[in-house]
Amino acid sequence: MRSIDLEFLQTKVNEVINRTLEEKRVVGTVVQIALGGNLVYSRAAGMADREQQRPMKENALFRYASVTKPIVSTAALVLISQGRLQLNDLVERWLPNFRPKLPHGQDVSITVHHLITHTAGLTYRFFQEDQGAYELAGVSDGMELAGITLEENLQRLASVPLLYEPGTMWRYSIATDVLGAVIEKVTGLPLSEAVKLLVTQPLAMNDTDFAAVDNERLTAAYADSSGEPRRLLEFDTIPFVEGTAGFRLAPVRANDKTAYPSGGAGMVGSAEDFLKLLEALRQGGAPILPKELVTEMTTNQIGDLEMPYWPGRGFGLGFTLLKDPAAADTPESLGTWRMGGTYGHSWFVDPIEELSVVAFTNTALEGMSGRYTTELCEAVYAGVRGVKKE
Repeated sequence: MRSIDLEFLQTKVNEVINRTLEEKRVVGTVVQIALGGNLVYSRAAGMADREQQRPMKENALFRYASVTKPIVSTAALVLISQGRLQLNDLVERWLPNFRPKLPHGQDVSITVHHLITHTAGLTYRFFQEDQGAYELAGVSDGMELAGITLEENLQRLASVPLLYEPGTMWRYSIATDVLGAVIEKVTGLPLSEAVKLLVTQPLAMNDTDFAAVDNERLTAAYADSSGEPRRLLEFDTIPFVEGTAGFRLAPVRANDKTAYPSGGAGMVGSAEDFLKLLEALRQGGAPILPKELVTEMTTNQIGDLEMPYWPGRGFGLGFTLLKDPAAADTPESLGTWRMGGTYGHSWFVDPIEELSVVAFTNTALEGMSGRYTTELCEAVYAGVRGVKKE
């Protein structure tokens, strides 16, 4: 590891965490930073459960939401590395009944590559207006208790026309749930068992599953509100982009082992566990993936397709990739990978700086897309690059 002032880095990050908690923008957080393959920062701060006065701990469990996507995408890539799945496989080969059509009824081909790059013509219910097509069809985003199976959700999804011809646009979507169903068919296992066999077990990610492995460590869930974050109800909604239906959340889903395994939003785990995955990929993929496939995973796969809400970025096999730091208004290096999660999470990996950062909170949406994410990112880079104000 190159020489940096770790004390300065820690101070900069602590300042952001302390200020965010003082301003009551998040209830609790866990931040871990690896640099050059070494854990150089790990802190739990605030409350895991404010009402019970339970302090946040470094081994706290969080509802991953979209932090699930890189894990399930990695599982698919492991199958590809084993020759059991191909990126150009037609989805209908594995899911014969999943054949959504274009708006005028035309048949269309969807590939595994379309699913893993979010170019399959799909969207999310929370991006649509109230009483939109997905809601009318009963499609679940994977974060509420829908009382249906994964197969039933895909049947409902297939009944709705695609938004666009696959490969012609990029839209963040429920495609990773479909990918999860493909993984089930390829392996002949429930998705939870397949992901465990392919990813989490080899990486000793023992805290990560499709339900909380230890309810005592599970954080309470909160949402942005005036004054201070409000505790989410068992069944709740959070506004998102104006004109859309917003997020429909059921925090109790994390304890429901009968809930269908959502490949895009259904896992629960710890910051430490997720850092293990990021570092394994950053360092070449061992012991789960060959380096060549990690290189493909971390290469832009969508050309110059526009990415709403993600200016200056492209998309690899499972997460965003930075193409233009100026357009993205970020200090991250070119090629940095980044994503987040609805319940209040952000993470990024900067291969040039040999840097991996996991910042989980129990507060949506501040911890995913609020000031906390940008201020923390700026503090990390100020610390790593030794940028000190005069």
